[in-house]
Amino acid sequence: MTRPAPTVLLVEDAPSLRTIYRSVLGAAGFSVHLASTAAEGLAAFHRHRPNIVLLDLALPDRDGLSLMREILALTPDVCIITMTTDTSVTLAVEAMRAGAYDFLVKPFEDDRFLSAVQSANAEMESATRAPPPRRRIAGSAEQAAFIGSSPAMARVQAILGQAARSMATIFITGESGTGKELAALAVHGRSHRAAGPFIALNCGAIPPDLLESEVFGHMKGSFTGAITDKPGAAAAADGGTLFLDEICEMAPHLQTKLLRFLQTSTIQPVGAVRTRKVDVRIICATNRNPIEQVRRGLFREDLYYRLYVVPIDMPPLRARGADVIEIAEAALRRFSAEEGKTFTGFSADTKAELLSQSWPGNVRQLLNVIRNVVVLHDGGLVTPEMLPSSLTAETSPPRSPHPAPTTGQTLAQIEREAIEQALARHGGSVPLAARELDVSPSTLYRKLEGWGMRRA
Repeated sequence: MTRPAPTVLLVEDAPSLRTIYRSVLGAAGFSVHLASTAAEGLAAFHRHRPNIVLLDLALPDRDGLSLMREILALTPDVCIITMTTDTSVTLAVEAMRAGAYDFLVKPFEDDRFLSAVQSANAEMESATRAPPPRRRIAGSAEQAAFIGSSPAMARVQAILGQAARSMATIFITGESGTGKELAALAVHGRSHRAAGPFIALNCGAIPPDLLESEVFGHMKGSFTGAITDKPGAAAAADGGTLFLDEICEMAPHLQTKLLRFLQTSTIQPVGAVRTRKVDVRIICATNRNPIEQVRRGLFREDLYYRLYVVPIDMPPLRARGADVIEIAEAALRRFSAEEGKTFTGFSADTKAELLSQSWPGNVRQLLNVIRNVVVLHDGGLVTPEMLPSSLTAETSPPRSPHPAPTTGQTLAQIEREAIEQALARHGGSVPLAARELDVSPSTLYRKLEGWGMRRA
């Protein structure tokens, strides 16, 4: 019986390159499906379910990395080979960490191109004969946040299933590292919008003066540096889902525009004179207490009630009991396969040690610990001595470096004093001070500018 040809999805916006790549793959016996945009690519992926995806990272309607993350969230075992003209090492690292099987820099030779695809195909065929596959697993490792059978996660899964079928706005809360973006992806993937785009925007990672442009877009010449028209995240998410992470870091003036957007479903790019209507579902997330942010005047109360329709609270790892061991064991299997090593599991003492930790970094921290063990040891049974020496120190409650506030100080004075002391301890470094204070660097930059201070 003749075996079916391996299926490849090629997402490339340049017609000439699509023709060349399809010719090379066709001659090698691959069945190729074509797409020229991210939207077409996602629809084709749902339709054909290919084993291999060739993905250009510079697509006209969406960032290729976000599309890759969405595909991997839907089908973690698919092999995605990214292609770009950008020679940046940072981009390559980001793509591999996000789950890319391989990274090709254009222009590349036909032999290099075909070798990458054939290698991915061999991995997929090997996986069907002897799972689990030995492949790069950064994308599937992120799925670890949903591993576990604790009552806390059972409740989250039940809410996600119900919420996905609705059109309601979803507000996800939880500490850093608990899997808030993964929860948003799960809602999107189970909804009737799954074939549409999933656009994620971290409101805390973008300077306040650029955030409006990132959300709503801008017109050419609307400000210095606006050399072309740019569609914002809201326009890019038309027909799909817009995920606004760290929503409580959004500047007040932009909160007003977001509220108007939620009320009218229209956007007005910076510098535009006309509005346009878009069809977008909003999912937002924060690692803060949104009610407290409202009480402090940092988040609009009317916007809060507009967004807080279906709340989902991602539980911290310390509240999930034996899920810690289930996640650790799954991560150990995956990372061992990635590194080509053989680990037989965790000793009883190691399991006890893992269960005793408070895990302030939650699932993200646990994955880093397991990866550290796999990288630095050859295999066998994981004993407590193999765990990072800093684990206990990092997870034990820190001694507060802040003196008790002086009686009579206002909240603003106490806040400024705490920030200035943190900056002094870290030599004026805003990112390091922000990490200690558990706030976004953009929050500190905004406050320092308000005080007439500028720091690195």
